[in-house]
Amino acid sequence: MAYLNASLDDDPGDGSLIRAALGDIARARGMSRVSRAAGMSREGLYRALSAEGNPEFATVMRVMRALGLQLRAA
Repeated sequence: MAYLNASLDDDPGDGSLIRAALGDIARARGMSRVSRAAGMSREGLYRALSAEGNPEFATVMRVMRALGLQLRAA
């Protein structure tokens, strides 16, 4: 969670660090398991979270929920 929080803090505004952090966390927990929980294909998840990916906000939220994470405003 600290890793994702640091990515949220340091992201340059284009979502690149957040996307990379979510990809790292998803790979660590198992992309197949995360993709099933998020309701997407494994390939689609890899594509969305790749350096070239540009996931929709809904996709980011589904992945975060599948990882057991929540987005909060402070």
